[in-house]
Amino acid sequence: MRVLDIDDLEFGYTQNHKLFSKFSLTIDEGEIAALTGPSGSGKSTLLELIAGNLKAQKGSVKAARFSQIFQDPYTSFHPTYTIENQIADVAPLGEARALCERLKIDYALLGRKAHELSGGQLQRLSILRALLMKPQLILADEPTSALDNLTQLEVMKLLVGLLDSVGVLLITHDGDLADWCADKVVAIGQQLQYQS
Repeated sequence: MRVLDIDDLEFGYTQNHKLFSKFSLTIDEGEIAALTGPSGSGKSTLLELIAGNLKAQKGSVKAARFSQIFQDPYTSFHPTYTIENQIADVAPLGEARALCERLKIDYALLGRKAHELSGGQLQRLSILRALLMKPQLILADEPTSALDNLTQLEVMKLLVGLLDSVGVLLITHDGDLADWCADKVVAIGQQLQYQS
């Protein structure tokens, strides 16, 4: 099933500088597409377009039900509420125990606050929250950049292992990571390049 279909997208913040021109990308369930490029090339803007926070000037962006995993796990959770309360605000907790096992998370961590947990634990909990929202598409914005190398690898292996039920758009500066895990790598910048 197709979970993201971007067709002939055009968008720029000014008339003279288009971040995207005739840009197309598709993602199917079970597929990872990695978007790479330097800062300012439009990676985060593309997520805003997919999320509907920005409107395409031309072309179309069609996304299935999605959830997001953000770059900094510490700022993606409120500091004074427990993780459990924050997840319960956006998704039912019915499958939380089973998913915790799959993500190698101690279920008891849900009773803690963000500052009591490591970056790796919080990023796994971010993935848990995203999955409990029952998405067909996960938008992952530099989800491992705040983590050490070993934890980065563990978190990406977990994401790759979940692909039976979702598609993933991974934003990353790490070309090696993109090549390792993605079915498609899209490099954006001055010239759009596409490889699969």
